[in-house]
Amino acid sequence: MKRKKRSAVRSKAEACDPADHGPRSVPAPWASAASFERAASLFRATADVTRLRLLTRLAEGEWCVTELAEATGVTVSAVSKQLRVLRLENLVKQRREAKHIYYGLSDDHIVRLIRSGLEHAHEPAGTEGEGGDDD
Repeated sequence: MKRKKRSAVRSKAEACDPADHGPRSVPAPWASAASFERAASLFRATADVTRLRLLTRLAEGEWCVTELAEATGVTVSAVSKQLRVLRLENLVKQRREAKHIYYGLSDDHIVRLIRSGLEHAHEPAGTEGEGGDDD
């Protein structure tokens, strides 16, 4: 059964010839290879519900670990662990004031990234066959 499926996919791909399409210009690269690696690492760091919730809280301003734990319903230990991941990826920064360590977002890019991802996630899912390779 798998062989039939593979051959159907293969024959569909083979049916398309590059000459069937208009010429394409070579686009300027978006970023360096190192930037793509860095971005992938950043997306891995944000690919966790708790970390996303922490980032949305931090988009409102600085918070200490205890406040974040109370606001998100996660233990202080778990919040600290998640903040460490975010800090290692330079998504959050910290500052000490007396006995408190306050965390905040590193810059406005992070707010836009999280907001865009959540807005996209809020959109209704497309129906099968729309804009896909089924044509």
